[in-house]
Amino acid sequence: MKKVVIAVGSTRRPKLNAVWEAVSVFGPTLDENAQFEIAAVEVSSGVSHTPLSREELMRGAQQRAEELRRVARERSEPWEYFVGLEGGFDVMRLDGGNRLVFLENWAHVADVGGRCAFGQSGAVLVPEPLANRVVDEGIELSEAVDAFAGGRGIRDAQGAWGVLTRNMITRQDAFRVAVINAFAPFFNRSVYSGDSK
Repeated sequence: MKKVVIAVGSTRRPKLNAVWEAVSVFGPTLDENAQFEIAAVEVSSGVSHTPLSREELMRGAQQRAEELRRVARERSEPWEYFVGLEGGFDVMRLDGGNRLVFLENWAHVADVGGRCAFGQSGAVLVPEPLANRVVDEGIELSEAVDAFAGGRGIRDAQGAWGVLTRNMITRQDAFRVAVINAFAPFFNRSVYSGDSK
């Protein structure tokens, strides 16, 4: 059985667990003869501590994956896939109305051959008091959600997702969905290449 290493641009437990859970779902479809391993490497996203737009979230995830690819070349690492994960807000106004702020998680996956794809978690509406702290006052989401929920270290536990959904969806769950969605063009190639009948 061959070993396939997936590099993840973070050392945070919810992100790593999310990738493990996702791989356990799609791994056999991606390569039925592979034993998958995760390489956790902390890399910079190149975006703000709490992204405030879908574009910034996507750019942060993509830049993490690209940085992993650079590290792999520099160190001659045998990594085959590079996963960048980014969470934050998408701030918008619908038809000029009131501001809407959504919590979203994004994944960007690239392989050694240069193919890449994005995946998103879905979104949950952020209450105005929490949105104000992050968007208007510039407080980092991890600090703001701790104060909002009266806890400590929420980012490394259920995350803001857990606080907002009463743990029906946790930070780890949201990243898992984003990773599965990003890997879809890799494990479902016939559909994405146009070869499906």
